[in-house]
Amino acid sequence: MTRLWNDPADFAEEMIAGFVAANERSVQRVSGGVIRSTVVPEGQVAVVIGGGSGHYPAFGGLVGQGLAHGAAMGNLFASPSTQQVHAVARAAHRGGGVFLTYGNYAGDVLNFDAAQERLRADGIACESVAVTDDIFSAPPSEKHKRRGIAGDLTVFRTAAAAAEAGYDLAEVVEVARVANERTRSFGVAFSGCTLPGAEQPLFSVPEGRMAIGLGIHGEPGIDETDIPTADGLAELLVSRLLDEVPEGVEASGARVVPILNGLGSLKYEEMFVVFRRIAELLRAAGIEIVDPHVGEYCTSFDMAGTSLTLFWLDEELEQLWNTPVDTPAYRRGSVAVTARAEPTPHAELVDEETPPSDETSRAVAATVVAVVESIAATIDAHVDELGRLDSIAGDGDHGIGMQRGSHAARDAAIAAQTAGAGAETVLACAADAWSDRAGGTSGALWGLILAGVAGKLGDQGAPSASDVSAGVGDGAQAVMKFGKAQVGDKTLVDALVPFSDELARAIDSGDSLAAAWERAADAATRAAASTADLLPLKGRARSHGQNSVGTPDPGAHSLALIATAIGAVLERKSS
Repeated sequence: MTRLWNDPADFAEEMIAGFVAANERSVQRVSGGVIRSTVVPEGQVAVVIGGGSGHYPAFGGLVGQGLAHGAAMGNLFASPSTQQVHAVARAAHRGGGVFLTYGNYAGDVLNFDAAQERLRADGIACESVAVTDDIFSAPPSEKHKRRGIAGDLTVFRTAAAAAEAGYDLAEVVEVARVANERTRSFGVAFSGCTLPGAEQPLFSVPEGRMAIGLGIHGEPGIDETDIPTADGLAELLVSRLLDEVPEGVEASGARVVPILNGLGSLKYEEMFVVFRRIAELLRAAGIEIVDPHVGEYCTSFDMAGTSLTLFWLDEELEQLWNTPVDTPAYRRGSVAVTARAEPTPHAELVDEETPPSDETSRAVAATVVAVVESIAATIDAHVDELGRLDSIAGDGDHGIGMQRGSHAARDAAIAAQTAGAGAETVLACAADAWSDRAGGTSGALWGLILAGVAGKLGDQGAPSASDVSAGVGDGAQAVMKFGKAQVGDKTLVDALVPFSDELARAIDSGDSLAAAWERAADAATRAAASTADLLPLKGRARSHGQNSVGTPDPGAHSLALIATAIGAVLERKSS
């Protein structure tokens, strides 16, 4: 369990502040995360890593000479927002372009991809590679769907070493792709993890049993078995990984970096006992062990568990792997002393001048604020239920993520209205605040939904019911484009598309906005309930398949709750 916190909502922010205060020789704070505090040569490719907090030393602990130039640090188990990744990358950029690399999770992919687009629009060359080392999360035929776990380290380290050696952006990307292809990991857990302030762990494992194929965000294992002996566990880990040697590699005679990673509360002494047998098995298979690692490299808060990563070297990768590294949590070799860099201002978003609006639009803005307030109140009332639904096949953070996002949206909407903004600007500010504060998949998607509607409201005059419907349609299309989900994938889209379609039909048939919205909310509620029968094809729940059958998708369910609450606001306003 987690024992020390102040306000759980402030935990990640306070953790990052303390981490920076303890490690100023290596890192400095910037908006969205941290970057190196030492001088980086001009023209060097900036390697920016990132993900949710709760995985220390990933991700901030891996920033420093020889490794990452910056890390975008999201909230607990939530991917950093697009704004965070963009801000860290801009702060780390030294003229050689930016290379983004991160674990292959839906929210991370959404937000890092969107940040990459923004960086390119800024004129900064940017490329990315998602790490896919977890062999249990998808079959070899679908390697692109695999999760990134402790194998992050091999990709991060070799890419950063290539940048240090003067490789250009395209060459850094190629090294990272080869490293990712030559990295395989497999993990187990004996207990779940408990987030600050939570009364129960995100999942539990029965006494005497072991979860197989765990995620690093509190997702339950994909399979379960009795806890073996230490030697039995070593044999399980090694045998599974040797069953899938990278293409073109011959196991006998290969040089391999083995990484036995602790997930948070497994003792080092226990891992050493396991590694003793791992080393014997690898040598028996004709494998030459290079630079073995036993320790914590990518944790899952206080989870009791471990994973084994095998990094199959070639000549270039081994040369890069030997590059000296000096970061707060990871050191190898001896780096040359480098001067401290000038501090980068930790700038928050600059307040922009409020666009002009007329009295009519400001009146509509009052309704927008009431709508956003109702969203926050609805999420507050259902936050525990949403977390419970999400914990069945996901990481259990949907409720708190939605709460962070909706509260930020509410506060931003009120601030914009107070500044005299019209309806479009008020809702656009809410959209940006939601996506930035919530992070994760839900933050990105709700930012897109609200931004789609905002774009049709205008800051002059009053929008028609058809304008609102068109905005909802734009939001739905944006969600499907960026999230790459379709109806039937068991995601928020399964409720959003029926809602949008029914809203358009009702308005086209002559219904008022309030009446049409009520019909659409009913359609969304029915559609969300029907997701209980579906197998997940997208998001973190995908790898747990059957576990989620019988439970509605939490994203679809929360959308239906929100749609119903907004309907009540519109009805009151219309009457």
